[in-house]
Amino acid sequence: MAGAFLKVVRGARQGLNIRLDPDKPLIIGRKRGDLLLDDPMVSSTHARIAAREEGWVIEDLGSTNGTMVDGRLVRETLLRPGAEITVGNTHMVLFVGLAEAGAERPGGGRPAQEEIAWLLDEELEELRGSPDRTRNAADIIDQNLRLPPGLHAMVEVVAGQDAGKVFRFTRGQVTVGRKQGEVPLGDLEVSRRHAVIEVFGREMVFLRDLGSTNGTYHNGRRVSVARLRSGDTVGVGRTVLKLRLNR
Repeated sequence: MAGAFLKVVRGARQGLNIRLDPDKPLIIGRKRGDLLLDDPMVSSTHARIAAREEGWVIEDLGSTNGTMVDGRLVRETLLRPGAEITVGNTHMVLFVGLAEAGAERPGGGRPAQEEIAWLLDEELEELRGSPDRTRNAADIIDQNLRLPPGLHAMVEVVAGQDAGKVFRFTRGQVTVGRKQGEVPLGDLEVSRRHAVIEVFGREMVFLRDLGSTNGTYHNGRRVSVARLRSGDTVGVGRTVLKLRLNR
């Protein structure tokens, strides 16, 4: 089964990544379990996430306030990549396709060397005094790509330290990066040139990873290239963006 992890996008433990083990269910609770949440809205033993043949399944364990998936109260349900899980005041997103250095094991910290695993490739090269890396030809973007007439596009930050910000497209190609590009983010786990969104038409919108250290996720699934539709989410670092298209 493909690696997967939960990212806490809202709540007291925002930013925490929890690796899911296909051989061991993850118990979420306030007093007992693998992921403990200090929240009076969370029951002592609240929910369980386990791997089955068909995928990851979440089961409510008779909690007082219930477990929600994508805004719907559930007793037991199969989780799709990108599913949003709400337990008390904590919101988590399921990501499939784990970058090994990015997640913590429940109840345990990362080894010291992994604390700087996201010390992005470009920073490491600067520290070593290396010249700029030669960019892959696929990373060279047409800076003159125009936004199709009458099409309005934007991305909204729905999770992460820049939550609430909206970036409107003024051309057909926008770069997502750390404090750079048309979508500049403060997230330290975002590469300087992390990903690009290219708009050729309403039904022809593409997301490309630009060799980022921590990967790019489309609706919770790690990708190199993906076709986007309005309402889709893009995950970079600890940030989740949502694409909006309208005429």
